[in-house]
Amino acid sequence: MPYQAAKQRYMQMTYRRTGRSGLLLPAISLGLWHNFGGVDTQTNAREMVLRAFDLGITHFDLANNYGPPPGSAEETFGKIMAQDLAPYRDELIISTKAGYYMWPGPYGEWGSRKYLIASLDQSLKRMGIPYVDIFYSHRPDPNTPLDETMMALDYAVRSGRALYAGISTYSAAQTREAARIMRELGTPILTHQPAFNIFNRWIEEQGLISACDEQGIGIIAFSPLAQGLLTNKYLRGVPKDSRAAKSHGFLQREQVSESRLSMVNRLNAIALERGQSLAQMAIAWVLRHPQMSSALVGASKVSQIEDNVGALANLNFSADELTAIEAILALDTEDPVW
Repeated sequence: MPYQAAKQRYMQMTYRRTGRSGLLLPAISLGLWHNFGGVDTQTNAREMVLRAFDLGITHFDLANNYGPPPGSAEETFGKIMAQDLAPYRDELIISTKAGYYMWPGPYGEWGSRKYLIASLDQSLKRMGIPYVDIFYSHRPDPNTPLDETMMALDYAVRSGRALYAGISTYSAAQTREAARIMRELGTPILTHQPAFNIFNRWIEEQGLISACDEQGIGIIAFSPLAQGLLTNKYLRGVPKDSRAAKSHGFLQREQVSESRLSMVNRLNAIALERGQSLAQMAIAWVLRHPQMSSALVGASKVSQIEDNVGALANLNFSADELTAIEAILALDTEDPVW
């Protein structure tokens, strides 16, 4: 049967203003970082994307190197677009990024104009669409002048390849300078995408939230669940099929220490008192900042997306709850979880 989007898809989702722009984003967005590559089950990927849209998730976030193999997540999404979502293109926010290694030679990564525009053209071809809504510089390049990287983003917008420009993992100082350059070019930065979760608070500690607020830039937090650590998966230890148990991935086994597992269980107790799952509370905690446009979640199955959207039923924290969470986090002396 041809896919038909749920008629009630906008009833339970909350949409937030992105910085000082006219764009509204769903409070929860779906990232295709993991579980949408060529090595993954395509049927499951399709089911997750379509269920997300039925729940009002209009923003789907990709990057050129998502897979594995690199590029295959965009190919997967392109197939879903062609088969199911093409009639709904104007209801969707599709984003992609460039900055990490994609092909051999001196033009296959980082932040040069040559690489960024070539990569965006490849991404558009893989997804089978004429433009993306947001195109990001995925990481700052220490060896390319920031002006050149920003001029490439400006060109991507002016050439019709993207509607908005974004940056990811830039420091507060880099964000302010990038924003200044882009304003002078006439293409303001729409959004910044940093890692942010209960076990990784660098955007609070290093002033990035304040910098984005000053510059009118919205924030989309990736890894709000700390690569799955802030879910019920780790309440009884490290499962054999989890990311932490595998030899690859961003969540390393040493990051899931006994002390951190103890903190996870104590956080879960607070979540249960709030009538939420741990994942729902972790998402609500990220969204407590008014500058936060959206929490960018990943998923391996439909039920996780449904649970994540359930976070929107309670985004408020009492002073006592925040104090209790801070008391738990005060015990955390380990490296941040990206």
